[in-house]
Amino acid sequence: MDNPIDGFEIDPATLKTIGMNLQRPECILAEPDGSLWSADARGGVMHIRPDGSQTLIAQNVASGFANTTDEASKFTSGTLPNGLAFARNGDILVSNFGTDRLELMTRTGESEILHDTLNGRPIGKVNFVLRDRKDRVWITVSTTISNWMEACSPNIIDGFIAVADEKGLRIVADSLHFTNEIRFDADEQWLYAVETCGMKITRFRVCPDATLSHRETFGPENHNAFIDGITFDAFGNLWGTHIMTDRIFAITPEGDLRILLDDDNGSAEGKALLDAFAQDRVTPELQLACGGTIANWMASLTFGGPDLRTVYIGSLRGSTIPYFMAPIAGLPMIHWNERT
Repeated sequence: MDNPIDGFEIDPATLKTIGMNLQRPECILAEPDGSLWSADARGGVMHIRPDGSQTLIAQNVASGFANTTDEASKFTSGTLPNGLAFARNGDILVSNFGTDRLELMTRTGESEILHDTLNGRPIGKVNFVLRDRKDRVWITVSTTISNWMEACSPNIIDGFIAVADEKGLRIVADSLHFTNEIRFDADEQWLYAVETCGMKITRFRVCPDATLSHRETFGPENHNAFIDGITFDAFGNLWGTHIMTDRIFAITPEGDLRILLDDDNGSAEGKALLDAFAQDRVTPELQLACGGTIANWMASLTFGGPDLRTVYIGSLRGSTIPYFMAPIAGLPMIHWNERT
């Protein structure tokens, strides 16, 4: 069977956008009715309706991201909602990369802290959250260093994956190189994890008791780029983004890497950042000098729309959400109204 992405490239001229005046729309959830829920640095999510109208949902609206003049501080302090997932009842699980905790927010903005410590210690930089069909909640912690930019190093490998179920919250995989997004395959037999500073994707066999085994690299051992978000399509291709050197890629089931959109094009800034990383001398200035024009610091990818072929691009430095049509539908995500 031919792979639907054979010969496919994203034409920048065909990109459209939705949403406006967004702040750090890193992760996006798409519902079957066309509604989008985008992480927002004001302390919650932006609900974007199918007609394009939008409402900020937050218990307390924060202004630090918009008003901070120091660019690096914007991305390292204050409330920074990052990865999102639907809870079973329709609430939204929020991994807050700024406050270092997993939060639960209702659709009207009331929030509570679910986890901010682990084994009696601060949990660290909670990056992403994912719920499986057994209603277990999986989270990634990129690093335990407060300023995540300082963890952009070839020598700091302190990320981990944890799971919360009836047994509580516990680590199931550690020694990961800046853990970022995680995704299950269609049968939830394998869990795929981004190691952003490891520049690769690692996968684990998922055991019935939520332990992880058979750790191995999926696709290239080194992308020579920092990876952020990943998501599957219905064929089994794993789509993803290279953040800072902004690209969209796909890895075929056979493990072949294909670049579908390049918004960096070998820029001098991107090369300088990668050279500095290899020498362990990355600075915020080098990181902030990078970024494309389509979705600055590309982050997540989300398949949505009535046929799951509309792909929304999240970003850390954008104010709107670009989207395009894919040649294949995405793998259906777990929505709040699904039952196991």
